[in-house]
Amino acid sequence: MTMNRLLVTGGCGFIGSNFIRLMLEEYPELSITNLDKLTYAGNLANLADLEGNERYQFQRGDICDREFVDTVLKESKPDAVINFAAESHVDRSILDSTPFVTTNVNGTLTLLDSCRAHQVTRFVQVSTDEVYGSLGDEGFFTESTPLAPNSPYSASKAAADMLVRSYVHTFDFPALITRCSNNYGPYQFPEKLLPLFISNARNDQSLPVYGTGENVRDWIHVLDHCRGIDATLRKGRIGEVYNFGGRTEMTNIALTKLLLKLLGKPESLITYVNDRPGHDQRYAIDCRKAETELGWAPEVTFEQGLQETIDWYLNNEEWVDNIRSGDYLSYYEEQYGDRLS
Repeated sequence: MTMNRLLVTGGCGFIGSNFIRLMLEEYPELSITNLDKLTYAGNLANLADLEGNERYQFQRGDICDREFVDTVLKESKPDAVINFAAESHVDRSILDSTPFVTTNVNGTLTLLDSCRAHQVTRFVQVSTDEVYGSLGDEGFFTESTPLAPNSPYSASKAAADMLVRSYVHTFDFPALITRCSNNYGPYQFPEKLLPLFISNARNDQSLPVYGTGENVRDWIHVLDHCRGIDATLRKGRIGEVYNFGGRTEMTNIALTKLLLKLLGKPESLITYVNDRPGHDQRYAIDCRKAETELGWAPEVTFEQGLQETIDWYLNNEEWVDNIRSGDYLSYYEEQYGDRLS
């Protein structure tokens, strides 16, 4: 399917920024408009290398603002919209669920209505495997696994997915949904496990592991996920869900110890803390549908990807430190005259 113009929402975040950069590299004819509210996890520095690129345009705004979304769609005339915009940190959703419902549910609804009005021909909702809930020791999530979200974050994403599904069936809206396991790679906000632990270990600070650390996650490199979203956009069937995973299951404690070993740091840095409320035990993705229908397969081995990820954070200490100190927020204030929420 030919795509010349894309609108990406939430493109200053971890996965969105990697997607934008990859698409511009892969498709020389492609132009991208990036709509991002620039909340705390949206970082303009993630795409600083694209400043001045004629094929890239940034628009600051809120996906909940219908008038603004309408204006951007009217001006950019995208062939497709890819929605990355979301509040995504489980711990924050436990402390305050309201922003998650506002952005993830109401924001998605606003996008759907605006895209319908402007006759967008392709819409990809980027979701998460967390909507499926928790697995036991056996089995894998498939696209037909019933949704059973266990956190306010995952519940808000599941609600958004249901809205997308309803628009496909009620209005023949041309939408697809992707769900993915835990991502890792460059430009991930340092509150998430891997960048947090790499940064803490670098500074000989403690690595806080929830409970006993026996919770299991399936890890996929962010660029493999982005390639999956691209394949869904171009080859996926309208109304379908596509799962993406890295087939790399690991307990949190095993991953933590591996990181310390690769960083040459002692395991004495590990600190066990009270477990997260409602902490899901295990996630694991069956991605055979994406492999069969889309011709997609993960390309980055975990060993390669993890080492490259560690190297990236160690070689980009200024990027990490600016976020951890909050200095990056001052730049936004200078540019836009207000602090971020």
